[in-house]
Amino acid sequence: MMLKIGRWLARKNSPESRNPPRRRIDLGERPPRYPIYVIGDVHGCLDELLAAEERIQADIMARGRPGLVVLLGDYVDRGPRSAEVLDHLIAPNRHNLRRIALCGNHDELFLRFLQNPKRLWDWLELGGRQTLMSYGIDPQDLISRYGADGEALRSVLEHAVPQKHRQFLEELPITFRIGEYFFVHAGVRPGISLEEQSDQDLLWIRDPFLTEGPKLPYLVIHGHTPVQELEFGPGRIGIDTGAFFSGHLTVLKIDEGRATVV
Repeated sequence: MMLKIGRWLARKNSPESRNPPRRRIDLGERPPRYPIYVIGDVHGCLDELLAAEERIQADIMARGRPGLVVLLGDYVDRGPRSAEVLDHLIAPNRHNLRRIALCGNHDELFLRFLQNPKRLWDWLELGGRQTLMSYGIDPQDLISRYGADGEALRSVLEHAVPQKHRQFLEELPITFRIGEYFFVHAGVRPGISLEEQSDQDLLWIRDPFLTEGPKLPYLVIHGHTPVQELEFGPGRIGIDTGAFFSGHLTVLKIDEGRATVV
């Protein structure tokens, strides 16, 4: 399953499947003058996301200092409420939180599936079944009815998945840097400059990044690899605590050089 996905992604630069590289946000060398709250992989867990935002808002009110919220991607798949998570992220935030939502590998896979479902059926086994069900689509019925008809598949998905969700997925940036902090879904290829990092590594890498760290003058805050609790590695902090199976969505606060859990 994963091998098939990998082969498909390796073909992403062919003329028939080429997609433009995702936007990268760089605010320069100055350290942030405000707290940054980082949310790990959501995976369709709307209740946990709402609870995380409540904790952030309570911390902001207690400290009297507004901050920036950075979400590390994977808003869809595995959990039960992917469509509602996207609705929530697209809508104005009820606490007026400033948010930057980055792209995760599951968000990218969902978008690619919408573009060409016949080529990415394996996505269903990576949590895509739950995503389709959140849009009122029975995956088994979809396969049995339209599996051989790519145009019919696209038509069904176009009616079920709002255009605003597609646009949101298409426009997600892939990285955010400010000062010494680099925020990304999966990690980086060790020792390679940020400008030369590929989108595929930024979305998918595990080793050698997890064992070696970035080997760059940045602290990388990432998700993608589930851990039981916040993980401090060489030059990195991993905050994906598996919300869809643990019920715990981690929020990391970075403020004046300190990292704490909210």
